[in-house]
Amino acid sequence: MATKTATIRVFQMAKDIGVTSKDIIAKCQAEGIENITNHMSAVSRGLAATVREWFGEGQSTTTTAIETAAPVDVAKARAKVKKKATRKKSAKTVVAEAAPKLEEELTPETVPVAAPPESGPVDAPPSPVAAPLLPTVVPEPLTVAPDTPPPPPAPEEPVIPALDPALAPAAQAPEPSQDLPRMNIPDRPPVLAPAGRMLAEPTQTKLAGPRIIRVESPEVVAAPRPASRPETTMRRSGPRAGRGVGTPFPEAPASSSGDPARTGRGAASRRNKRRTTTDRDQRGRVGRTATGSEQPQRSDWTRQDLLERDRRLTRSGGFFKAHRRDNLKRTIGAGHRAVSAAEVGGFVKIQEPITIKTLSAATGVKAADIVRTLFLAGNPTTVNSIIDGRTAAEVMLEYNIELEVLEQKTAQQQIIEQFLEREVVDERPRNPVITILGHVDHGKTSLLDRIRNTNVAESEAGGITQATSAFQVPVRTGDKERLITFIDTPGHEAFTDMRARGASVTDLVVLVVAADDGVMPQTVESINHAKAAQVTIVIALNKIDKPEATDVNLQRIYGQLAEHELAPPEWGGSTDVVKTSALKNEGIQDLLDVLDYQADLLELKADFGGMAEGTVLEARLQEGRGPVANLLVQRGCLKKGDFIVIGRASGRIRDIVDDHGKRIDEAGPSMPVVCSGISEVPDPGDRFYVVTSLKDAEAAAQERRDLERDRDLVTEKITLDNIFERMSADTKKVLPLIIKGDVQGSVDTLKVVLEKISTDEVMIAVKHAAVGGVNESDVLLAKATGAIIIGFNVTSSVQARRQADERQVDIRLYDVIYDVTDDVIKAAEGLLDPEHKLEVIGHAEVREVYKISRVGMIAGCYVTDGVIERNALIRVTRGDIVVEKDRKLDQLKRFKDDAKEVRTGQECGMKIEAYDDIKVGDVLECYKKLEVRRTL
Repeated sequence: MATKTATIRVFQMAKDIGVTSKDIIAKCQAEGIENITNHMSAVSRGLAATVREWFGEGQSTTTTAIETAAPVDVAKARAKVKKKATRKKSAKTVVAEAAPKLEEELTPETVPVAAPPESGPVDAPPSPVAAPLLPTVVPEPLTVAPDTPPPPPAPEEPVIPALDPALAPAAQAPEPSQDLPRMNIPDRPPVLAPAGRMLAEPTQTKLAGPRIIRVESPEVVAAPRPASRPETTMRRSGPRAGRGVGTPFPEAPASSSGDPARTGRGAASRRNKRRTTTDRDQRGRVGRTATGSEQPQRSDWTRQDLLERDRRLTRSGGFFKAHRRDNLKRTIGAGHRAVSAAEVGGFVKIQEPITIKTLSAATGVKAADIVRTLFLAGNPTTVNSIIDGRTAAEVMLEYNIELEVLEQKTAQQQIIEQFLEREVVDERPRNPVITILGHVDHGKTSLLDRIRNTNVAESEAGGITQATSAFQVPVRTGDKERLITFIDTPGHEAFTDMRARGASVTDLVVLVVAADDGVMPQTVESINHAKAAQVTIVIALNKIDKPEATDVNLQRIYGQLAEHELAPPEWGGSTDVVKTSALKNEGIQDLLDVLDYQADLLELKADFGGMAEGTVLEARLQEGRGPVANLLVQRGCLKKGDFIVIGRASGRIRDIVDDHGKRIDEAGPSMPVVCSGISEVPDPGDRFYVVTSLKDAEAAAQERRDLERDRDLVTEKITLDNIFERMSADTKKVLPLIIKGDVQGSVDTLKVVLEKISTDEVMIAVKHAAVGGVNESDVLLAKATGAIIIGFNVTSSVQARRQADERQVDIRLYDVIYDVTDDVIKAAEGLLDPEHKLEVIGHAEVREVYKISRVGMIAGCYVTDGVIERNALIRVTRGDIVVEKDRKLDQLKRFKDDAKEVRTGQECGMKIEAYDDIKVGDVLECYKKLEVRRTL
């Protein structure tokens, strides 16, 4: 059975008591209770009982609540509620209450009946029921035609038809008594009559159309004169005159032969000599052309004609001038020469990368001058050399040019800017995305299995989640049903990146805490991820059915949560804590109700139109489909056939599969899908974007691959500061590994976890890490580098196993991350040099020294403590000072017999190998060197 929540809201308790929420809030604040701030504040059951006693609603007659402030005036508080309820009565309620009293006072005898007009046919009066709904107003007198008879006079007495008591307006009722409320209904006019004028006899209306006031004739405009006259012979009138100069007028007299008048210099001069002043005035006035020659002008020419003629004459300059102008155009181009920044200075923008050639083209400064300036500054370059923006700006300052260097934008940055500036097409509410976080083995997957009615937890290797998964679940809360997207994350300490990715793409976080275990390290890490993502946290206190989930233990867990600013309402906090049991199916519906309420508060919306974008949750290689990616669509609509770029991968979407394995054609926001058709496996956490063409997608993906390749090939420059570090790194022992996994997230996690095992003496070097099974190329690479192949949730092919046996390559396959880390730690410990320890086993005192020919010095000793063993190491001390060490005991005799060991209190003879400087009184210390295996 589901456990009910132990808190209520302020407004609910105010409604039960019969007072306002403000009274309860004011009383609580007066008593020093700070967590009651608004009508939605949670009130525990203990505080609720206390408030009821303060307001006279306690269950017992004896007051047990402590009250430090002034008592509450309960009668006054409840009177405010009644007064507020009275003001909220609607107009219909007031009219319905007043209708019976109006019916008694308004009788048919007291209401006059309308009389028909004295003359003229009129329409029937309106019905008594419709009269109050259509009140009539006496209009102002209308101005009519002289032949139209005036309207009949209005009746002197008001005509009021019989009224329905329920619909009677206030103006027709008698004066209401003091007890009746005043209704908000306008007063009726004193005189009631039909609206508009009334005609005694119908008359014919005279129609009048538009009246013509005047008609204006269009203005007479002369036809334009033709621009050229091909029939006229064109000749120059002087050595420097252009075309058109000396052209005769059209009305020039014809020659005797009938041809047009000649336009030569002689003919023109003879005609001018014969012309008198009167002829000039009649024919026109003499004008002067641009060349200085006088030309007669016609009297009927307009100013525009003269300007056009002068413009043509100015442009005409003769053959040689036109030839020079054409050569100049071919040399410097058509039009006027543009002024460069090098001549006048100014402001110039240039895009990176900057070469000397492009800098010269943008500024107008000669490339040779730029090369010379850089050479004098100690920077020899060529025309095609690339220089940085700062150097280019300093060079251009010498030419009074201010250079603005625009940062070079990659194809990926251009795509991101396009999505940031995109317009909203279809904004609608979307489904919430909820991530499940928590410590390992606290019941996250079991809780989701209970919500989904599945059993995923039992099928996982090792009983723990080791990959990120997402799915949509239809959830029913109250009287509505909605889809919620859940993201399940691993709880193991190695999968930190997966938890961080889950918290960054979610709207709500469900933090699962076991009631028998409490807050653990990965729980704290999950809290930090959620706070960094600034998302709301809901606590699911799971495993509440266990015997260890006592009240004392729960209070301890509440205190741990309060340390991380997640105090429950019982502790004066605002974090929702729901007690659940995935095994007993307790509290599941309460948890869903809280999540639905929090999602409504967020008012989640997204753009359902336009190109899609989102985040990669996981990626892997799938047989028959190639590289596939688990995507979470966050904006736009993802469709089959779209061009997509995902980090280093690009392509065209071949198919889309939802979380139930069904193929679909498109996916909207908050929907997890699996897509294929990309070129390679992307990294989890990469953003994906839908672009307009495959060329743009490939360009952005190629930039990402080039960047990763440059990062892998870069080597640190050796300096005096890091030379000793490099030398010490070269002396480290290396354990090379090749990692193959089922999904990209697991591969990245293993790579990070295994590289952390490195120490100052042993380094874990991951030579290759990829998604997929162990193949022949992995075996060849392992043979060349001496690496060990580690497969996680994958297998190896037959050919790979055969080659591994032939080349003696070790392949290790795992399905639980614990086993991988344990074996790699043991292998790294095997590379460490063992630690040598000295174990002292006995001491002997030299009592006598004997010299034996061809043998050497023999020490006669007395064993003071411990045991003296043959072939052990001897250290000689004289006067508490070590004079010799690490000498091997060559011979040990007891009397005349060889002995393996001599114990305390016995005498013996000792011969030290290659050492004869033995003195009486020396102490010989016998010890052993032991090798101890080191650990990381």
